[in-house]
Amino acid sequence: MGNFLAGKVVAVTGAGRGIGRAVARAAAAEGARVVVNDYGVAVDGAFPTSEVAEAVVKEIEAAGGEAVAVADDISTMAGGQRVVDAALSSYGRLDGVVCVAGILRERMLFNMTEEEWDPVLATHLKGTFTVFRAASAVMRKQRSGTLIGFTSGNHQGSVSQANYSAAKGGIISLVRSAALGLHKYGVTANAVAPVARTRMSANVPMELAEIGEPEDVAALVAYLLSERAREAGITGQVYTIAGPKIAVWAQPRELRAAYAEGSWTPERIADFLPGTVGVDPMPMLSQVAGMEKAAREGGRPNAQ
Repeated sequence: MGNFLAGKVVAVTGAGRGIGRAVARAAAAEGARVVVNDYGVAVDGAFPTSEVAEAVVKEIEAAGGEAVAVADDISTMAGGQRVVDAALSSYGRLDGVVCVAGILRERMLFNMTEEEWDPVLATHLKGTFTVFRAASAVMRKQRSGTLIGFTSGNHQGSVSQANYSAAKGGIISLVRSAALGLHKYGVTANAVAPVARTRMSANVPMELAEIGEPEDVAALVAYLLSERAREAGITGQVYTIAGPKIAVWAQPRELRAAYAEGSWTPERIADFLPGTVGVDPMPMLSQVAGMEKAAREGGRPNAQ
């Protein structure tokens, strides 16, 4: 057992499998007491069971750690609150929450149904909000704490996962809003965009040139939950970890601007915008042709 998170209480959603499980185990191994939340559903959100959360608790206890299981659906306000309440009733405080829970329902935008859109946004984005909402109220009073949301490189956009991409982009904005709003209370908020081998990444329609294991991601999360990260002033950031690689994403900012003399008209914009303000090239567009070609040939293109 380590002591990087000694004395801390951490709640992890989606902790029954994959990255969430690795995060829960790593936090416990570093001395934290852990609330293991998992609704226990399949990748598409079906067939809930409480067994997966309870199994991870047993793994943590067998290794000498402390943990409790909560099998609630965090896409509801009550479910998010119960995750936080479990930490308070079991351990008397809450120092960090890590929102990993997510599902996939893949479909092209022009075919996507409301039943494929709503559950993905509810699990990823609302599920992060419900836990952040309940946890931030506790952390504000404590004047300390850490919120960690899970996003994806797909926040840049996706050919056939508009629901997932929209949710992951929303999580980044939620994290930045939390960082701004809670800074004066001593609470930090960051996001992680992992690239790791999991049951969800197995369906990515390309060969990932840079990919690691869930345990790599867990190491970064353990650091972000620690006093070392707080002392470094890390908040409002988005980090990618892919095996040996760690990267930070840029903060949103204007790239170029120009001003008119007088009022704009569509004709003036047509003459002015392309050559003066221009565009910011979309990296994902360059991969689309390769993905389409590989799909026709039954293979998977490489992603840089």
